[in-house]
Amino acid sequence: MNTARTGLLLAALTGLFLGVGYLVAGPSGMVIAFILALAMNAFAYWNADKLVLGMYGARPVDESSAPELVRIVRQLADNAGLPMPKVYLIENRQPNAFATGRNPEHAAIAATTGLTQLLSSQEIAGVLAHELAHIKNRDTLTMTLTAAIAGAISMLAHFAMFFGRDRRNSSGANFLGTILLVILAPLAAAIVQMAISRGREYEADRIGATISGRPLWLASALGKIDHSAREVLNPVAEANPATAHLFIINPLHGAGMDNLFSTHPSTENRIARLKAMAGAA
Repeated sequence: MNTARTGLLLAALTGLFLGVGYLVAGPSGMVIAFILALAMNAFAYWNADKLVLGMYGARPVDESSAPELVRIVRQLADNAGLPMPKVYLIENRQPNAFATGRNPEHAAIAATTGLTQLLSSQEIAGVLAHELAHIKNRDTLTMTLTAAIAGAISMLAHFAMFFGRDRRNSSGANFLGTILLVILAPLAAAIVQMAISRGREYEADRIGATISGRPLWLASALGKIDHSAREVLNPVAEANPATAHLFIINPLHGAGMDNLFSTHPSTENRIARLKAMAGAA
């Protein structure tokens, strides 16, 4: 199922890419965009995780540089029956974390220094178990590809504002179409991000709680992360909103509502579900 969804996602985002190409340079622009889209999709499949990690300045850590963090990941990976993922730290005061990689054999987990400083070891375990659930569900390929391709579409759509086909000599309809696409292409890409994120976050919470064995660890962590993320800015995420859906809590300011235009379910709903799990156990 995830393979089919990934294929549909790539097709949808590629279609948007072609639309931007058409408005930039007509049919020839669409052909060029198609070639670029194929190359971009192939590159993103193999390298999107490296691009995202590099974007956030993530540095790899091991038992000698971050022994407690790596120990927790190793224990949880054993619990989940997963290969040991690579572990990264991001120098950022905002507590947050994400998983990336095209499959469980090529996966990575990145946590911010703010997360390791704010949370207890048990709460960190709850968060890392959630990220391992994304790896176990093979969500990371779709989520990482979306971040890379949606970001590229948003950038290309903005180029269309300045390089719209024959805008000086047209009746104005083409230029209006260009302006609309500048607005709608990033919005459409964002809607795709929301569609893949919200349900998967609930499922990753559920499976992550099973991996750690303690739903309340994650519930407590989510409350602390959400509160702090509202107060501490994540400049890289603000500059690259197409990556917001990767994180366990939305890193962008002013976006936490459980509605169409959020990349995550509301934290209150997630905590309520986890507490219900703990009560039913």
